[in-house]
Amino acid sequence: MLNTLPGLLTPPLVERLTLLINHVLSAEPAATDRLRPHAARVVELRVTAWPALLPTPPALAWRITPAGLLEWCGADAAPVPDLTVLLDAANPAALLARLATGEPPPVQVQGDAALAGDINWLTQNLRWDVAADLERVFGPTVAHQLHQAGRALAKGLRAAVAQAGGLAQRWRTR
Repeated sequence: MLNTLPGLLTPPLVERLTLLINHVLSAEPAATDRLRPHAARVVELRVTAWPALLPTPPALAWRITPAGLLEWCGADAAPVPDLTVLLDAANPAALLARLATGEPPPVQVQGDAALAGDINWLTQNLRWDVAADLERVFGPTVAHQLHQAGRALAKGLRAAVAQAGGLAQRWRTR
């Protein structure tokens, strides 16, 4: 797997994704409090219905740490997961648009019920406070402008995805 370009890029990208997830988790004490009781359990994210023309994304697995954060299990075979989260990616553009706008994507879960309940709570209640992070880096004035531009871009992206979905639906019914 690691001898291809996507395989070589996977570890650094997943490590950055893990850092981002942990950043969001650590910003909300209730989130880490919910994960602490599940320390040492493994959560796997598996993408389903991925378009055949695109490189297949790897199965991703994280172990929950005693601090209530996540630790990537690595690029090799992951341990048997306690919970598997299935993410439907039949339309990757729409999925990215949903994620970019802060709307949680529809998922299916399989495995430990208590862990599934807490992961569901996280997906429904946890949001990345982009504005606060921008303010720490750029100051309040620039951060406000960047956040407004990002919101406008997200709104336009939502509209474009909705319009594309409508066009696709019309083409299918013909």
